[in-house]
Amino acid sequence: MPIITVENLSKDYKYYEHGQGLKGAIKSLFNREYKCKNAVRDISFSIEEGEIVGYLGSNGAGKSTTIKMLTGIIVPTNGKVEVMGMIPSKDRIKNASNIGVVFGQRTQLWWDIPLIESFNLNKYLYKIKPEEYEKRLNELINILDMQKFINMPVRQLSLGQRMRGDLCMALLHNPKVLYLDEPTIGLDVVVKENIRELIKKINQEYNTTIILTTHDMGDVEKLCTRVIAIDSGVIIYDGSVNRLKSDFGSEEKIVFEAKDEIDIEKFKSISGSIKIKKLDKKCEIVYDCSTIAKADIITIINRQFDIKDIDIVESDLESIIKKLYDSNCINASPSLT
Repeated sequence: MPIITVENLSKDYKYYEHGQGLKGAIKSLFNREYKCKNAVRDISFSIEEGEIVGYLGSNGAGKSTTIKMLTGIIVPTNGKVEVMGMIPSKDRIKNASNIGVVFGQRTQLWWDIPLIESFNLNKYLYKIKPEEYEKRLNELINILDMQKFINMPVRQLSLGQRMRGDLCMALLHNPKVLYLDEPTIGLDVVVKENIRELIKKINQEYNTTIILTTHDMGDVEKLCTRVIAIDSGVIIYDGSVNRLKSDFGSEEKIVFEAKDEIDIEKFKSISGSIKIKKLDKKCEIVYDCSTIAKADIITIINRQFDIKDIDIVESDLESIIKKLYDSNCINASPSLT
């Protein structure tokens, strides 16, 4: 049975447009014209226990609104959402005891007291039994490697240390579901990689279900096996990362430099989708690897040209996601009524 179930979920926001100038402002006081924005439109999905799912979308796509409905912060306009059999907006206290939340730009930690004291306060907030708290805390301190700064005030911690503190704070009460909002934002490459490894370890050791919202495609590639992409409140993709790459990542590029002038007529024997851009002795070939064999192009390059340099560029996940959004035939503009 899925740990999270979403069926035909929608969230609408009503707003009115303020009239321009003094006359418009006075008119708005007595005769307001309301409009409706569909932040989320009729979405459905389910998530199994232990999954790490990337929930992707551009700013304003509806992903934050979805997460707020899953956590119980806001009430849906229509549809159904259940987390562990509970309706989050109705069973807020019980739901809160089963979930953890980490926001990359907002901390749950108390700024002026030592990190350990924030954890101790959380023990009382969630009514964690002392023996369970000590066991869990020690495990997380070791997993998150926090021994060196556990007694430092939060305001003195680096961003990477604070992020580890936030992860620990969110996991102390042993939540079944963890929501991560941009967990590696602003971190350097080394700390990012450490945080990703820690998230994977938490998932493997505790079978924690994780929903990750991020703009960093490195997070998705390293952590997620499944992606749900949302655009203008509508889900446009729900499937594995591998299938996403297969469906939208077939375009590859070969860039080479020859010692002499390049004659692009040499590539006429290749049938299929191919684009060639030439500048003097450099050439860029973009092709669909699902219809054209890479080896065929490289064979022609090696036989016909005296090569100085060659580079093969495969589609990265960021370009694949962009292509997914570009190919979305659904009306992307929010409906206004």
